[in-house]
Amino acid sequence: MEQYFWILWGILAVFLIIAEIFTLGFVLFWFGIGALAAGLASFLGVGLLGQFLIFAIVSAALTVMSRMILYKYNPFGEEEEYLTGVDTLPGKIGTVKEGSKGALREASVNVFGSTWKAFPVDDDEDLKEGEKVEVVSVEGSSIYVRRAARKLHGWRHPD
Repeated sequence: MEQYFWILWGILAVFLIIAEIFTLGFVLFWFGIGALAAGLASFLGVGLLGQFLIFAIVSAALTVMSRMILYKYNPFGEEEEYLTGVDTLPGKIGTVKEGSKGALREASVNVFGSTWKAFPVDDDEDLKEGEKVEVVSVEGSSIYVRRAARKLHGWRHPD
């Protein structure tokens, strides 16, 4: 029976590598590689205890090394956080679809294909249909905007 353990290690390796597709941690892949190493050791005649040691050592070493590499090349510092969803909207440019109306000067603004209920940051400013606005903040399901600067970022303008 022991001569067929390499097949069991191979099945475990394939299962772990496929299971990695459905997880977020990027850990199961390394255990799959460890199972492949143990399967190779089994095929070469290493005993059961040696196979488990090879599996544990290879899996742990690859996991630790990948964490060190990913930590080293992490583009964000410890204090910075990843922005997702509506947290990415401030600073983005949108287009006014419907101009200001009512006492609160409510308008409709299209930002990245989504239409938002928008209010001007300056109380005396009216938003006109078709003009470009910059998102200042998001509060609930509304955004607060101001007219976008007319210059393009990164372009040189003659003085």
